[in-house]
Order: sequence, then C-alpha cells, then structure tokens
Amino acid sequence: MEFPMGFISAGTDYSSLERHIPAPYFRRSFTLEALPVKAELLICGLGFYELWINGQKLTRGCLSPYISNPDDLIYYDRYQLTEALRQGENVIGICLGNGLQNNPGGYTWDFEKARWRGAPALALRLELTAPDGSGILLESGCDFRTAPSPIRFDDYRVGEIYDARAELEGWNLPGYDDSGWKQAVPAPIPRGEARICQANPIRAWEELAPVSITPSEGGYLYDFGLNQTGVCRLELQGEPGQEITLRHGEHLIDGRLDRLNILCDQKNGENQKAVYICKGGRESYTPSFTYYGFRYVLVQGLKPEQAVPSALTYRVLHTDLPERGGFRCSDETVNKLQELTRRSDLSNFMHFPTDCPQREKNGWTADAALSAEHVLLNLEAEHNYKEWLRAIRKAQSPEGALPGIVPTGGWGFEWGCGPAWDSVLTWIPYYVYLYRGDREILEENAHAILRYLDYLSTRIRPDGLVCWGLGDWCPTGRGADHYKAPLEFTDTMCAMDICRKAAYIFGELGRQSQKEFAEALFRRLYQAARERLIDTNTMTALGSCQTSQAMAIAWELFTPAEKPEAFRRLLELIEDADQHFDMGVLGGRVLFHVLSDFGYTDLALKLITQESFPSYGNWLARGATTLWEDFQTDDVKVASQNHHFWGDISHWFLRHLSGIWYNPRGKGGELDIRPCFAEKLTFAEGWHTAPEGRISVRWEREGERLRLSVQAPETLSGRISLEAGFVFRDGVSVKPLASGEYEILPLP
Repeated sequence: MEFPMGFISAGTDYSSLERHIPAPYFRRSFTLEALPVKAELLICGLGFYELWINGQKLTRGCLSPYISNPDDLIYYDRYQLTEALRQGENVIGICLGNGLQNNPGGYTWDFEKARWRGAPALALRLELTAPDGSGILLESGCDFRTAPSPIRFDDYRVGEIYDARAELEGWNLPGYDDSGWKQAVPAPIPRGEARICQANPIRAWEELAPVSITPSEGGYLYDFGLNQTGVCRLELQGEPGQEITLRHGEHLIDGRLDRLNILCDQKNGENQKAVYICKGGRESYTPSFTYYGFRYVLVQGLKPEQAVPSALTYRVLHTDLPERGGFRCSDETVNKLQELTRRSDLSNFMHFPTDCPQREKNGWTADAALSAEHVLLNLEAEHNYKEWLRAIRKAQSPEGALPGIVPTGGWGFEWGCGPAWDSVLTWIPYYVYLYRGDREILEENAHAILRYLDYLSTRIRPDGLVCWGLGDWCPTGRGADHYKAPLEFTDTMCAMDICRKAAYIFGELGRQSQKEFAEALFRRLYQAARERLIDTNTMTALGSCQTSQAMAIAWELFTPAEKPEAFRRLLELIEDADQHFDMGVLGGRVLFHVLSDFGYTDLALKLITQESFPSYGNWLARGATTLWEDFQTDDVKVASQNHHFWGDISHWFLRHLSGIWYNPRGKGGELDIRPCFAEKLTFAEGWHTAPEGRISVRWEREGERLRLSVQAPETLSGRISLEAGFVFRDGVSVKPLASGEYEILPLP
C-alpha cells in the first residue's frame, strides 16, 4: 500500500503560548453498498491524532503515531477496518494535536523555532476491496471537512485547555450535519522519510485513586501516593462555565505543591497544567495530546461537595514494554529500589526513552545509553530502541556529530553532547545484540557508527585526548556539571569504550577494515590515556576521585597487574568519603560492579542501601517513589524526582546478587551463573527471559549452608562459579552449567 502524499490541515494558523488555536476535527462520510472483504487504512497525524470510525475510537495508542522531527521522519499507523465498517453511511473522524509539529512549550530547546513548525496536518489513505473484487480508494483531500474541537489549546509539554461548552455532539457519527464546517485545505508535504511506526505504542496501564485530599491554596491537593506518568480523568457534576484547573507536580514544600523544580526557566510558569471548562451536568474529561509526570495534583475551581476521591483518577501511561526480568531478595530496601527503577524506566519511556516526564520530555542520549543494559534485562524495549535509533541516525550531522537530544530541530550540537552522550549510537545496538541476538540492529547502525568514529578522530587534541561536551553529570552534592572527574578523563575513557564496542560490532558483521579502523583509533586513545590520565606510581587516575578510579579499572586503563593496587586506592577514596559514594552518573554506571568484581559486594550493597546521605536508601528515607535526578541534601533543590539514568543498580542486582551473566563473553549461546552471597541477605532471586528461554536463579541460607537453585535453557552452555570462600558440597567451586539444586558450603 502506497503512502498517501496529500496532507491537509484546517488552516495555516497555529498555537503559540500567547495565542491559542483549537485542535481541529476532521470528518469524511462515505457510503458502502456492501461490506468490503478488505479495508486497510494508513494515517499520519502531524503531530498527534485520534481516530474514530463510526464513533468507535480506534487509535492505536496515546500520542500516536510517534514523536519525531518531520524533516527527518514522518510516521504512519496501519489499521484493518473491516469489522468497524457497515453497510450504508460510514464516517471517518479525526482530531489532531500539535505534538512536535508545533511545540511552543519546547522553547528551551528551540522547538518553537523549528523550520517545520506549522499547523497540525494529516494524510490518510483508505483502500477498500468490495466482494466483487473491485476497489475503492479514499484519500485525504479537500472533501474532508473540518471544525474546531473543544480542545482550545494543547502542547505536550505545557498541557491542555478543554471547553466542554464547545463540544459537537455526534460529530463523528453517521447522520451528523456538517454543512457548517469548512473544507480542509492542502498542507505542505513534510520533508521526512515516510515510515510505518514499528515502535510499541503508549497505553494506559492502571488507574489510581487518590490516597488523600487536602485543602490547599484555595483548592484541593490530591495525592496519588506514587510519582508516575500519565493524565487524570476528571469526573464531576459541573455547572455551565465552571472552570477547573489542574496543576501537576511531584514535590511538596511545607505541604504545598512546588513546581519550580520542574521548570527549566521562568518564562512559562504554566507547565503541566490542564484547564477544563464545564458545560453543565454529569461530565468527564481526560487530556488527549499531552501527559504529565506527577504524584500530586492541585485542583482549583472545585466546590467542596465536588472534591471527592472519584473526581480525579490517575491513568498511568507508558509504552507497552512487556516484562522480561525481575529481582527480589530478603532486603526490602533493595526490593523497593528495584520497584523505583522499574517505575522510573516506564515513566520515562514514551515512544523512546526520555530524561524526565514532568519537565523536559527529551530523548537525552546519555540517559538512554546509561540505562540500556538494565532496561533490556527487565523489559522488552528493543523495538522502540530500533525505531529511535533511526531518528538518531537522521539527526547525525554531515560531519558525523550527534546532538545531545533526539529528536531535535538542531539544538544539542553546541552544548549537551560529547562522547558520554554520543555513546548511545554504539551502546544501544551493542546491548540489544548482546541480549537479544539482533544482528539487524548492528547492520542498520554500522555505517553511522563508522561516520561517528571518523568524526571522533577529528576531535582528538594534540596530546591525544578528547575533551568536549558533558561529563560526569549530576555529581553527588554539587551542581550538575561541577565534576570531580576531569572532562578530558571521562571523555577519553568513553571514546575508548565507543571504539572498543564499535570494533566488536564490525567484527560480528565481518567488516574487517572497519574493525581495524576502530581498533587503531582505540589504541591511539589508549596510549595517550596511559601516558596522561593515570599515575602508575600511585595507581591513581586523573582527578583522584571515585568516578575516575572506577572507570579506569572497569574499562581496562589499568592493566591486570596494576588493578589490585588501583582497587586499593579506590577503597581509600570510598573511606575518605566516610564509606559513601561520591560520583556522577558515569561513575554510578561502573562503581558497584567494580566493587563486586573484587569481592566487595557487601560494601557495594551498603553504599546503595544505607539511609545516610548520599545513597539510594537516603532517597527512600526521604519519600522517593522513583529515582531522582541527583543526590542532593534537603536544602538543595532536586531538579527532577523521576529520572532513570541512575537505574543500573537493577542490572547490578541481577548480575551480582542473583548471579545471572547472560552472554558473558559476547559469543552467544552462553550463560554463567556467578552469585554473590551478600552477608546482609538471607535469599536473593532473579530471572530473565533470554531468546533461548527463561533463566532463573535463587539462593537462600539454610543455617551455615546455602541452597542454590538454577533453571536455564538446555541450549545454553557455561558454568556456575562460586565466589571466594564457598564450595559446592563435593568441594569444587566451579561446575558446568546445568539446571538443578545445589548445596553450597562456606570454607572453614
């Protein structure tokens, strides 16, 4: 089926923050003498659409079809409509939202200046096959009629305004009189490549009732108990013209809703807002073209008798990402942190991974790269990763550079990028291949990776290092970019890792010359790093901080012979911090793994779970229900309370506490089980569904002994290895991989 090329809109006017233009309705009626044997619809809405056939809402998911730069990619959804059609008159009804097509609320990242900015538009093609084999073709054109909807303003960052007095009863049903509607007008054809959206859709997953309602600021503060992502359904017996305002937030100060922590600047103080104007009578409203990150809603305009629990219901939204793994143990702090990580991952997966759902809603590249491994261990995310990578490749500059956010209208090349952020182009294909065996994702991205390596080679300084962009972001207790780890250190280390993973990717694809290029670039960076970034007399990495030391150990800047002394130095740095971590997100990706690799799992678990600041346990003690953006004290503003780039602890739980090491050597078909029996725990269990089948591991203490249960697909080979100080009942510490129950003894 060909993509429809004729785009239409309601006009040329589009909303700004100062001047609101309603979201347009479109309708087209047509008559069928007989029911078709086949009916296929392709539809693109720029930015979002909702679809009805004969009054039945059929939209594939929320915020359909996708969020993209239409200069790069335009997305269509495909529908089979045979069951929705009827003999006689039929009606196609569509409502369009602004999405990224017109996003004045994205001014911080210049989206209001995007060259594609314009009124929302649609393209549609309906192909029908009659019982006699003849065909009928309907396409978007001026025979569609249009009128303003009750959605008087929408912006997926700012929010929505809905005037129920402007509702048009039956507008999407047969028999409706649309003679007062205008004809649709032709709209410019977008520049981007047309695609069928293959990403999993966004859906509503659960509904939450408020846990409390408190009078506040002339209204009522609804607390839903959990910080998540979605919209509220408002239901009430309203009076004509009654105006209800919903302000969404995640943070309270002295019992009042604080929204300053979710504003990027003060230009638009109305972020995360919904306004509903009543028509009178029993009415219900749910926003269509926006979403919010929130726990609390300040509702103003309700009368006391209307401020009841049923007035507001939290509809939790996120991309459809089926569960693929999980973890549980005897420590409830750890279990809660696993829950917080899962909640943050889902809250921040709206078509693609975003940095936060309440403020930016951007596809920040480092956030996604840092989270990719633990997300793939827990969730079925590869389809959406592959779709987003198409946008990343389109955003790559002619020189091979990458922006810090995708999609972008050009923002993010001058600030917000750098090797740690650019690693997304290599890390996501690498981890999807590692955990899912998807060769296609390597083939699709190999050329873009090569282009980036070529660009990277032009950024090497005369001293052999690289240094630009962002580094160890959100360091503990300091401003977001006040790093202890020098930027030249983290950038060079990340660049080396990109080269290492790129060489592996090229090797798997049999691209020998490209592999050799990546390896040569790695050696060039490695030699300079060895000379300039570590002191081999003291085995200390540049910066003398936890991030530098852990990265240099984890990513092999120290040789195997040097690592024991370098690790001893890392322990000193942790001791200097009173046995707390002191790092940014790059350090957070490696520190706990390094500790476990050297037999210090108990220390890693303490750093994660202790209640004193800074720690994840401290977040819990302060009421966190999602992962926060940074580790700050109470007297310093936490910028966001729903981020996911600190979530690698879930990967650490599964890998080190339960012991699941899938594809440990990157050769495929292998599984190692290497549990760490943390003294604090009486049991731990984890599971992951690999392409070969379900893997599950559980260990528990039985007095001085332990019982280990392993279930693994027979097609996987590998070994079960015990950490130092433990042996199997027969006295060995390593066994070939096999499902079964094992008795483990501590050495005397």
